[in-house]
Amino acid sequence: MTAQEIRQAFLDFFASKGHAIVPSAPIVVKNDPTLMFTNAGMNQFKDIFLGEAPAKFPRVADTQRCLRVSGKHNDLEEVGIDTYHHTMFEMLGNWSFGDYFKKEAIEWSWELLTSVYGIDKDRLYVTYFEGDEKEGLAKDQEAYDFWKQYVDESRILPGNKKDNFWEMGETGPCGPCSEIHYDGRSDEERAKVPGASLVNADDPNVIEIWNNVFMQFNRLKDGNLQPLPNKHVDTGMGFERLVRVLQDKTSNYDTDVFQPMIQFIAEKSGKKYNASAVPGDADWNDAVAMRVMADHIRAISFAISDGQLPSNNKAGYVIRRILRRAVRYAYQYLGFKEPFLNQLVPLLAEQFKGVFDELYTQKDFVQKVVLEEEASFLRTLENGLNRFDQAMGAAESDKIISGFTAFELSDTFGFPIDLTELIARESGFSVDLEGFEIELQKQKDRSRAATAIDTADWVVLQEGDNVEFTGYDETETVAHVIKYRKVKAKGKEQFQIVLDKTPFYAESGGQVGDTGELVFPDGEIVPVTDTKKENGLIVHFTDTIPKSVGDALTAIVDAERRNKTNNNHSATHLLHAALKQVLGTHVNQKGSLVNDEYLRFDFSHFSKVTEEEIGKIEAIVNEKVRENIFLREERSVPYQQAIESGVTALFGEKYGDFVRVITFDETYSKELCGGTHVKATGQIGYFKIVAESAVAAGVRRIEAITGIAAENYINEQSKLVQQLKELLKNPKDISKSVEGLLEENNKLKKEIEKSILEKAAGLKTKLAQKSKEINGINFIAERVDLPNAEAVKTLAYQLKDIVPNLFLVLGANFDGKPNLTVMLSENLVKDKGLNAGNIVRELAKEIQGGGGGQPFFATAGGKDVNGLEVALNKAESFIQ
Repeated sequence: MTAQEIRQAFLDFFASKGHAIVPSAPIVVKNDPTLMFTNAGMNQFKDIFLGEAPAKFPRVADTQRCLRVSGKHNDLEEVGIDTYHHTMFEMLGNWSFGDYFKKEAIEWSWELLTSVYGIDKDRLYVTYFEGDEKEGLAKDQEAYDFWKQYVDESRILPGNKKDNFWEMGETGPCGPCSEIHYDGRSDEERAKVPGASLVNADDPNVIEIWNNVFMQFNRLKDGNLQPLPNKHVDTGMGFERLVRVLQDKTSNYDTDVFQPMIQFIAEKSGKKYNASAVPGDADWNDAVAMRVMADHIRAISFAISDGQLPSNNKAGYVIRRILRRAVRYAYQYLGFKEPFLNQLVPLLAEQFKGVFDELYTQKDFVQKVVLEEEASFLRTLENGLNRFDQAMGAAESDKIISGFTAFELSDTFGFPIDLTELIARESGFSVDLEGFEIELQKQKDRSRAATAIDTADWVVLQEGDNVEFTGYDETETVAHVIKYRKVKAKGKEQFQIVLDKTPFYAESGGQVGDTGELVFPDGEIVPVTDTKKENGLIVHFTDTIPKSVGDALTAIVDAERRNKTNNNHSATHLLHAALKQVLGTHVNQKGSLVNDEYLRFDFSHFSKVTEEEIGKIEAIVNEKVRENIFLREERSVPYQQAIESGVTALFGEKYGDFVRVITFDETYSKELCGGTHVKATGQIGYFKIVAESAVAAGVRRIEAITGIAAENYINEQSKLVQQLKELLKNPKDISKSVEGLLEENNKLKKEIEKSILEKAAGLKTKLAQKSKEINGINFIAERVDLPNAEAVKTLAYQLKDIVPNLFLVLGANFDGKPNLTVMLSENLVKDKGLNAGNIVRELAKEIQGGGGGQPFFATAGGKDVNGLEVALNKAESFIQ
């Protein structure tokens, strides 16, 4: 049977037993603070078990995609090393919510395994709960008696509380469970050692394939158990293990669940997959790498398709860790120096078409996210591995990578700490994890110190915190101070003032806070430098506290700055709508910044916005500006009513029961928004995009300007074009003239490179003549006058071709930066045990630097040019 047929047979079987077949829940958990990912089939039914939600159907069955890479269930480091651990896996399950119980669960599980799947009954063992005196729990005689109808008593085994009593957590539904184990050993092995002795003994060939949990108790906070009013059945069968059993394989990775991807990886890498490789074999690392990639792409792809993009925190960081682990294996062992992992996504999507269509319908989206993440990590991976080589050279004596270095690899090169541990372990090193945690804490402390605010108590002038915002309708308001306090941030003393009503907009939704003045009757003016929100309060920041703080005042917003900010904010709404028109409806706002100088808009999209697309977007926005569309503002609209009207709501934004709707043409732009806007789009004047870039995987950024800023920008560009024309003697075609200059420049560069190579060729003969024989080795250590590392490398390889048994060390000065190059003949590496990487690291100490490379060729850079001669003199000591 194929994997597809095995899965379908399970679902068809339980459908025939009256079960509703329900879809898998997302692998990313959104509404349970105790979980980041779905790690068991029962997760989506947790509310039913807890009595917090009614069951829609009394009997259900499904296949649930699960992820176990964090918390108690974390097997990440075993994945790829053994034959049966995975990050993402499928769990087949059937449930009864107060309907059938042990009799039917046991009967049907036996029927499915032996009659439908045809598993040899003599290879199956079952377990039951033996009881626990301390808990006052009796042996599960009921389950034992039911099993006796199908299984010989010698294969019905008692299990302790650890193995055969399942609990959701410290409290909640729980109960005894009955596992089914499969003995996959050969007949000869089974004849020698009975399978009963290997159940739950971690034998890789005697494995649990199904667990029937009988929910009949509720664990109370005091630890006591009370019977549940309704008894439930919760079962889980590992799909990958079941397929392994039915396809008669000794590894999950040898089944058709994984083999299509593994063979694809093998073909593209040019290496053969050896399923029987063991540690120490030449192709062991290759086999592990292929298994890691085939496993990890499943977890990555399903998490992304369920809405979790890789990031630097929480669930997003877990996915990024998994992805980077796979990329590192692909790079280091299979030779993939360019992004490759993403090419597995369409293959995986096709495999799960009709099963988990969420991935199939989003396969292009998922592939682009993975591609961008791969490319980003590959840019730093080589540098990180070089830094790792340096660290290992420095730690050769104690074989411990320092906590500082581990933190540097994490902070600078993006190496998750578990990846650093893995690489270290492969080379016989360990990592100072305690030191790493200390460095991590130092960074957190520095961050806190940079943002720490010393706040005094509020001085209250009027009771009550009800603040009225008048800024939608006016920029000047008569008000009173209701309280104020002194604050100290970054060594600067400021004051925070709260008014009973204010026209000042407080920073939120991407729009910056207003600035302006508080004007008092006696003529005193207190500048407002910023406005922010704090627990619903609108707080005005000032550098001084007014002398007549209790008097009535006029709060005056900087109207010119506000108007420019309005221009940019309204332009973001027009831009958002234009992006959807030009790029597609998948575009959604992911963040924004709106101030008086420019606007910044982040949005979901997975490729660079082309010049042609930017031109179309600008044209649409400016057309809407010229149409001078009047703003339609609706306040206090019921949220559900607004959503049903087709308004755009921002993902991740928290809205109240009543919202404000901003519309510029009912058919063009209609969004929920709390910011300030122009009265009509004509006030924006002109819209110009000045930059487009990537922010994160799947997120692009556009920066743009409006009004006077846009006019000034265009005038400046026109001025630059005119200056360029004059410099080029007013050619008819500026582009053609510049192309001519570039071609001439490239031609001169090639002539210079040719001259450098000729100089290196001349040095080759002179240096070869200077070789000195020491212990059968031709030794050369000289300083050369060449302009760059490429020229020195070329010279080193030329010398290697004409000087046998070569031990070469070259020193050079590149614009004040010392450089060392070590080249060894292959026979010196093989027969004499010399290593260019180790040698250059030792010599680099003399120039206050570091380096590394291959056993026969390595380079190093440093800070102290004066140390070059010392390093060259020291080189001879390696062969004396």
